[in-house]
Amino acid sequence: MTNNELIKNFKAYLVVEKNFSAHTARAYESDVTAFLIWLGNDLPQSVNYNKVREYLHFVNKYNYKKTTLSRKISALRTFYKYLCREQMVETNPLNAISAPKKEKMLPKFLTKDEVEQILNSIDITTPSGFRNRAILEVLWATGMRVSELSGLNMGDLELSSNEIRVFGKGAKERVVLISERAKNYLERYINTARKLVAKGFEIKDDGENSPVFVNNTGYRLTTKTVRNVINSTVEKLELPKKVTPHVFRHSFATYLIENGADLRVVQELLGHASISNTQIYTHISTKHLTETYEQTHPRA
Repeated sequence: MTNNELIKNFKAYLVVEKNFSAHTARAYESDVTAFLIWLGNDLPQSVNYNKVREYLHFVNKYNYKKTTLSRKISALRTFYKYLCREQMVETNPLNAISAPKKEKMLPKFLTKDEVEQILNSIDITTPSGFRNRAILEVLWATGMRVSELSGLNMGDLELSSNEIRVFGKGAKERVVLISERAKNYLERYINTARKLVAKGFEIKDDGENSPVFVNNTGYRLTTKTVRNVINSTVEKLELPKKVTPHVFRHSFATYLIENGADLRVVQELLGHASISNTQIYTHISTKHLTETYEQTHPRA
């Protein structure tokens, strides 16, 4: 089997059997391809622990971030798990390789007042402006990822019960809740502005599979466009923070934790596979409380 065939089969394994997202599958495919190119004429079946260490020493010369290096190690470990399953190797040479410890960085978030400032600055007198307000209202109210918002179809909306079905990483399905205000903007967008955003283009009606958010040609709004909407809005306000769709997600989670939400509930709403991913927001909350105390208490 050639390396190209091996990579093709490995990627199919990631997507079909492991249920990895397309983004992760592409990243792993790229990482393993780079490793095979580095091996040259050596077969991946001949690789041992020392060879892996040699490769990681080579990779370290490029000063990758710890997160990137961890992903490369994870990609190779998964690749050799696949080779073990296919009985192409007997042992996984990555078993004794540990990933570098991740740097603990607290996610950036917006205060409630900053979010309101952003939302209220959007001009809703145009169809695209009203769509943009609906988009940011939904991001703030639900904490969903930008890819989940872009992928929303009309059949995913259960607005009578204030629920939206989203498909997260690895196509995992979950239900998020939407506030009355966000629902109001979303319903008004769907009933009026959505048809007008497309500027003379007809929006293809696929029933329940029709995209909720469309661009000016009637096609599904891309994640890049959502980011551009946020960038153009925030630039006018000159906020001292970099604001991205994920910052809205962090802000949503932080606000819930600060107001006493149960960690497991927040985990479910965010679609985190592990509670450890959600616990970072308790650190943010504690840090924010400390800063507020030091700024406001006369004896701090």
